[in-house]
Amino acid sequence: MGCFTFVKLMMVLFNLLIFLCGLTLLAMGIWVSVDGGSFLRLLGPFSGQGMQFVNVGFFCIVIGAVLLLLGFLGCCGARKESKCLLLTFFSIILIIFIAEVAAGVVALAYSSFAEGILKAWATPALQKDYGRDPVVTKIWNTTMTEVECCGFTNYTDFLGSKFEKENGGSLPPSCCWTSSAPCSPYKAERSAVQGCFKHVLETLKEHANIAGGIAAGIGVLEIAAMIVSMYLYCHLDKRIS
Repeated sequence: MGCFTFVKLMMVLFNLLIFLCGLTLLAMGIWVSVDGGSFLRLLGPFSGQGMQFVNVGFFCIVIGAVLLLLGFLGCCGARKESKCLLLTFFSIILIIFIAEVAAGVVALAYSSFAEGILKAWATPALQKDYGRDPVVTKIWNTTMTEVECCGFTNYTDFLGSKFEKENGGSLPPSCCWTSSAPCSPYKAERSAVQGCFKHVLETLKEHANIAGGIAAGIGVLEIAAMIVSMYLYCHLDKRIS
């Protein structure tokens, strides 16, 4: 078996695997979107971990569709020896790779800027919508209960809010260590419950090595896919001639 044939076979098998993974994710996403209740029941004890607040179905459909497209282009491009499909496959992988690198650089260079942007969005939501909008209230209640945090920065995010005014100066129970109502600003100050952003940031830093390893592995796979697709693309002219 020649080198070109071997690389072509590996390209077909690899992209067939990507295609099947994409098909699985797409089917799961459609299932969650159409019948999310049965999906959550299947998860058993994990169904109460706030998954109902994340649009898992939409996420799976998008990722599955992208994987399906990539798997189709790579598999058919190698199998049919189509330069057009191989070049399209290479271009999409390259765009994804550049976007990932750019996102990583921005995340490292502008982490404090990102905190300011998130705070500018989260604080008004806590001040105006918490306790009034059921979706916002449920998301924050679940986050604060599961992560054991209070507000975005700390309990001060709720001071002067509609929730505090409507509850006689009481803050959400998660802002006090006792986690029981009423939770006054004085109790919240003495409890010194950490804000959710700092808590999540510390958790991410603790798992930075794992996240970095996963990111590096994905990057290596993407580079390998680009090299292989470009190898096949460049050697097709030699085979035709």
